[in-house]
Amino acid sequence: MSKTFREWDVDQCWLLPPSVHELVPANHLSHFVRDTVRSDLDLGSILETYQEERGYPPYHPVMMTALLLHSYTQGVFSSRRIARACEERVDFMAVTALQKPDFGTVNEFRRRHLEALGDLFVQVLKLCRRAGLVKLGHVALDGTKIKANASKHKAMSYARMRQTEKELADTVAGWLKRAEAEDEAEDREHGKDRRGDELPDWVKNKQERLARIRAAKQALEEEARAGKDDDEGGTPAPKSQRNFTDPESRIMKTKDGFEQAYNCQAAVDQEHQIIVAATTTQKQNDNQELVKLLDEIKANTGKQAREISADSGYCSEDNLKALSQRRIRGYIATGRQQHGKSTATDKHGKKLGVRAARMSARLRRGAWRSRYRLRKQTVEPVFGQIKEALGFRRFLLRGYKKVQAEWRMVCAAFDLRKLATARG
Repeated sequence: MSKTFREWDVDQCWLLPPSVHELVPANHLSHFVRDTVRSDLDLGSILETYQEERGYPPYHPVMMTALLLHSYTQGVFSSRRIARACEERVDFMAVTALQKPDFGTVNEFRRRHLEALGDLFVQVLKLCRRAGLVKLGHVALDGTKIKANASKHKAMSYARMRQTEKELADTVAGWLKRAEAEDEAEDREHGKDRRGDELPDWVKNKQERLARIRAAKQALEEEARAGKDDDEGGTPAPKSQRNFTDPESRIMKTKDGFEQAYNCQAAVDQEHQIIVAATTTQKQNDNQELVKLLDEIKANTGKQAREISADSGYCSEDNLKALSQRRIRGYIATGRQQHGKSTATDKHGKKLGVRAARMSARLRRGAWRSRYRLRKQTVEPVFGQIKEALGFRRFLLRGYKKVQAEWRMVCAAFDLRKLATARG
């Protein structure tokens, strides 16, 4: 018995082109992101940079902004992947109205407007507040290490710089003499038809490497003199390192070992897991970020959290004092309570200060019912979704300021996804 199938004619032409609204279902995230950017976000700081009428008209800045935000919500971050998605994915076509900017255009737009794109985080957060997704009853703080766009193997310690600088200087000096002797011999053999100041490639490469090492060594010495290094006397510690690809990134300890990275911070509202503050630091330790996050929560929302939770990396007498001054009830891990001892100690075994001892007692009294338990189920899943669902594990950009803006773009995309789910 024969079976009838639906017609499948790949050569069939359309009498009328489809509407972009029909490319994906009506409740698709791409429609939400596109329409939110068009109607709810203020892009004045981007639009005002386009004033001259000369040249071929550029792609519409609002469309490019929507394209980038949608890309980030989909875990597509590189300009080449974004450009390819504009040609292959119907959800991207629904955002661009079938326009296909190339990767150079995407990359240049992001580079040119990076700061303004990062600032959209606050605008998206305001939309989340307007939708009732932010309560600020309990906010959990945490940090995660995101790899820099640089290899840790491209870093060199100060001690190694000093040793290599001398070795390379001696080598280059010897090679320069050799090059001079070769030039004289060639002049005698071939005549003086060369300028006489060219150097062989094998000399140039060594010279370039020596120049980069000297520049990195000088930068470390300037940081030490400015008080940014732990060594005494204004001289960098022998183990102080500087990366040649992204000098502003740092070697940081992660669960996978040591990586060239930045420490990305987030404050997450417990009610709907909305990121309400996002910062980035070059330091391994989270301790100095607590006050910065509290200040940003207030700046971003106009209010302060009633209570916060954080792990022991944020615990210090100064931080606990800052919570008290802001009238925020804190639940911050202090370390451990050793069996048989009445004195609590931090993770290094040192006796806790007065405020930290009170915090330790508060957490012990609450036991498994303590509000501290909310930290793990509030902020840790957010980092898990950013790294696993979105796949953001390495920065595309280099340099501390650019990385700060890129992290805020990622957090804005995360909050957009949450907002779309709530409205859907």
